Amino acid sequence: MKAIIQRVTRASVTVGEEQISSIGRGICVLLGISMEDTQKELEHMVRKILNLRVFEDESGKHWSKSVMDKQYEVLCVSQFTLQCILKGNKPDYHMAMPAEQAETFYNNFLEQLRKAYKPELVKDGKFGAYMQVHIQNDGPVTIELESPVAAAADPKQLSKLEKQQQRKEKTRAKGSSESSKERNVSRKDDPSASSGAEGDVSSEREP
Repeated sequence: MKAIIQRVTRASVTVGEEQISSIGRGICVLLGISMEDTQKELEHMVRKILNLRVFEDESGKHWSKSVMDKQYEVLCVSQFTLQCILKGNKPDYHMAMPAEQAETFYNNFLEQLRKAYKPELVKDGKFGAYMQVHIQNDGPVTIELESPVAAAADPKQLSKLEKQQQRKEKTRAKGSSESSKERNVSRKDDPSASSGAEGDVSSEREP
């Protein structure tokens, strides 16, 4: 799982022309669920999000209080694009959990978040909908969180994709090289090839 946490003075979610959720001071959580996530990762992220110290205390000391300490609100928005892996410049989302599973997983996440905190202070968007998310970042303060699985899996996946790309490039280069060799051999075997400048292989090798 990956989460982008933004400390906000206010945030809201609009679907179509209707505002479906809004909060005042607190945190906005953009959450990306991986196909490898389990209950263990879910519980880890719930603890981290609620205990993340991004607020100041009564004396003004920064990074001292969590959203629970301050009794502020939480707005959660499911965002599968956080599981993006770039292939060149094209986003690839095959690491994201399929929508049917992800919806159940996300609802379970919300349920656990509400159980660990106060249900009335935890709001959310609309899973799978095209949403307009309005965030008034306070600071700005933006923190990225990853579950242990996400932190461990992504480099491997990136390495795998890089190796696949390298193999493709080697295959193309090998094919091109073999094709060039075949052309050279055919020119050597053809007596007429060396008689004209157009087919003179030796001239191609000379500087």
